[in-house]
Amino acid sequence: MTHPCTLAVYIHWPFCLSKCPYCDFNSHVREEVDIAAWKNAYARQLSAYAERTGPRRVTSVFFGGGTPSLMPPVLVEAIIETVIACWDIDPGVEITLEANPAVVDRQRFEGFAAAGVNRVSIGVQSFDNAALAFLERGHSGEDARRAVELASRLFGRFSFDLIYALPEQTVATWRHQMDNALVLADGHLSLYQLTIEPGTAFHSAWRRGKLMVPDEDAAGALFETTQEVMEAGGLPAYEISNHARPGDESRHNLTYWRYGDYIGIGPGAHGRFQINEIRHGTRHHHMPEVWLDQALNGVSPMAPEQGSSIIGDAEARLEAVMMGLRTVEGVSLAMTGVPGEPESPMDAEVVMDLTGKGLLTCDSERLRATATGRQRLNAILAAILR
Repeated sequence: MTHPCTLAVYIHWPFCLSKCPYCDFNSHVREEVDIAAWKNAYARQLSAYAERTGPRRVTSVFFGGGTPSLMPPVLVEAIIETVIACWDIDPGVEITLEANPAVVDRQRFEGFAAAGVNRVSIGVQSFDNAALAFLERGHSGEDARRAVELASRLFGRFSFDLIYALPEQTVATWRHQMDNALVLADGHLSLYQLTIEPGTAFHSAWRRGKLMVPDEDAAGALFETTQEVMEAGGLPAYEISNHARPGDESRHNLTYWRYGDYIGIGPGAHGRFQINEIRHGTRHHHMPEVWLDQALNGVSPMAPEQGSSIIGDAEARLEAVMMGLRTVEGVSLAMTGVPGEPESPMDAEVVMDLTGKGLLTCDSERLRATATGRQRLNAILAAILR
């Protein structure tokens, strides 16, 4: 686990140009946004958290969304300055901003870099125009390539996302796309398998029989090909959907998966952190207007109406297993307890059975899911957690 004196900070910007049909994130379309009010709200919330957490060392800041590249660079700069004023900053702090190729240009990227952003994560999703049209993205493959090339010149580190397991996609076409992506990539790629999430436009189309996606066997072959190509390309998996050259992993996301301390600010944002050895969970209201009103009117981010709660030891162990098994490094048994022991949330017999089947590995220190196991992680978690 990450040392409790360290802290990651997540800033949620909930606004997008349009709602993608596959997206179940907390994102909204608004014609106008009062930037001054949002700047004030973020500052108030950061200061309120700092009062509660006390001195910490911030190791990462992540601007997620939504589409954070819609934020004016001056707002990003103001938020970073507030974080610096609230806590100590690690000398190697990672400050990431998610970007959409549809709203990327040199002046905007230069503004983010000047504000202190040192890593961008670009939502490319595909370089193929037909795939982009299906995903209803507002950019072309050429726009995506320009955004990636611009990021490579202006930021010390960058990553981009691709989505696979699209209708009628084959192993051969996906392999070709990954080969092309590796040419443009730096040290990190996020490769997400398309999932049909309830509440999305794709889910409605799927239920009506208007959308067909690869079956389990075809999706499994695409996943296995992903691992093979990325491993050969020098960017092995370190988490189910994330691949990196060793040392280039997302430090911010590793905080989540290692069950370290982080605060989340903005509509719908979640947080997990310790104060005096008591672990707190926070969840902010998902509607932008409600969150903004609460933040500007002094509602504490740790107030019950914001969804704040105490995370007990049993729940913490459960969450640590669910997050840690997503990664290649797995989860520490010092945190979760040895499977079968009273404090552990895991069933020892099931863990042993799945280990024998090559889906898990377990030694005296850590429990890990194999590559095959990570492909079936939801089923494994349902089986081992009691």
